[in-house]
Amino acid sequence: MLSLKGRNGDVDWGRLLVGGLAVLLALRVAALYFNRTDLFFDEAQYWFWSLEPDFGYYSKPPLIAWIIGLFTGVCGVSEFCIRLPSPFLHTATALGVFLIGRQLYDTRTGVLSALVFATLPAVSLSSELISTDVPLLVFWAIALFALAKMFETQDWWPALLLGVAFGAGLNAKYAMAWFIVCLVVYLAMTPQRRSLALDKRLYAALAIGGAMIVPNILWNLNHKFATLSHTADNAKWGGALVHPNKALEFFVSQFGVFGPILFGALLVICWRAMRQKLPEADRLLLAFSVPVIAAIIVQAFLSRAHANWAAVAYVAATVLVTATMIRDLAWTWFRASIGIHIAVLLLIMVGMAVAGLVPLPGGVAPFGRTLGWEAAADATQSQLQAARAKGEPYRAVLSDDRPMTAELLYYMRGEPTPVYAWKDKPRPRDHFELVRPFSSSVEGPILLVTLFGDNTKVPDNFNTVEKVAEKRVQAGINATRLVTFYRLSGYKGK
Repeated sequence: MLSLKGRNGDVDWGRLLVGGLAVLLALRVAALYFNRTDLFFDEAQYWFWSLEPDFGYYSKPPLIAWIIGLFTGVCGVSEFCIRLPSPFLHTATALGVFLIGRQLYDTRTGVLSALVFATLPAVSLSSELISTDVPLLVFWAIALFALAKMFETQDWWPALLLGVAFGAGLNAKYAMAWFIVCLVVYLAMTPQRRSLALDKRLYAALAIGGAMIVPNILWNLNHKFATLSHTADNAKWGGALVHPNKALEFFVSQFGVFGPILFGALLVICWRAMRQKLPEADRLLLAFSVPVIAAIIVQAFLSRAHANWAAVAYVAATVLVTATMIRDLAWTWFRASIGIHIAVLLLIMVGMAVAGLVPLPGGVAPFGRTLGWEAAADATQSQLQAARAKGEPYRAVLSDDRPMTAELLYYMRGEPTPVYAWKDKPRPRDHFELVRPFSSSVEGPILLVTLFGDNTKVPDNFNTVEKVAEKRVQAGINATRLVTFYRLSGYKGK
């Protein structure tokens, strides 16, 4: 059984919480410093957004760009600085989890829940990257704490906090809207709480959150609802709507996201909920976790779903599973789960530090998607410099896909030659096609940089085409990326 006693009596839970989170934060900041991976193209895109602060961007609301801009304005524009918000924000989310656990159960549950959340496999991986889920989870946790507090007091401050957190979460990612769905589910399954539906504080909170997302809605209105259209397109509900393999794939992936023991425990809790009445706090947490996971499984069955799409569910699920393990005295399972999570955390830290240096059996290249981009940009700059040396400089660089455009803009940020995105459809398909589309106003000659080799269709739109080079760059020991360069001039379009 897990000892709750120290040499001087009861455990100092406050010291354990602060010390544990501080150690994890220090480890993750250090791991970021030694992280050898290039920016993933989404990260590079978010950095580019941060250069032009706005109330919206093509595929996401604006908060991620504002956060990156704040950190890079102080720290610089290295990969380390761009990703630095992540471990700090995850630490803030863990503190929010602590508040939820303490509010619904007790201090011990809050502290252990916070430490469990801070060591989740998905959190350990996410702490080495920067994504929209990172700030979303902070505000989801704050909003859930505020909601729980509203049931205890008639004061207005929890409602104001809920409203601000809800609005900030929407500006991080539209997935914050799941909060409303979960609240409806909770009120439907908890008759004694339905008075909240008549509480003016709730509607004030929703009004605050709604007001905070209005600037983003206006941005979308001025850009033909680009973000909302992208979000709908991302669901990919066209074509056949039966994909049981995708649903199974998503379901299995959650054992990795939440941890195998914790996700298994969550399934056991769901089974219990169908057979017996759960405590009121458990029902609240169940309502703010399981509906999201279930909905994303349905989405995966109808089309597809990424493993992180149910991320918000694990704020409540962490507290629920931790509280259940404490109540059931399941300390062996608890310790085993923490042990697995710590092992995964260390594996990720070491893996990122030696990414691309250590060959793995079977040709496995786990970091292939985040390596080789700087080398591709260096190869592009070599082509530009060679052309300038011959007195035949390129006037622009052209890319025919979003990943390459994002990576070139970041890793060639000191290069004076502008980078443009190829747009072959009337409606832009990414942010670069929206704000940096190639057009006839761009003078040639142009250097086309493509990962599609001879399969690219872009040269068909030019009168003069010369394939000038191919460069195979390393994306780790077991992976390469072929970059092809064309010299183009005489654009046929308008």
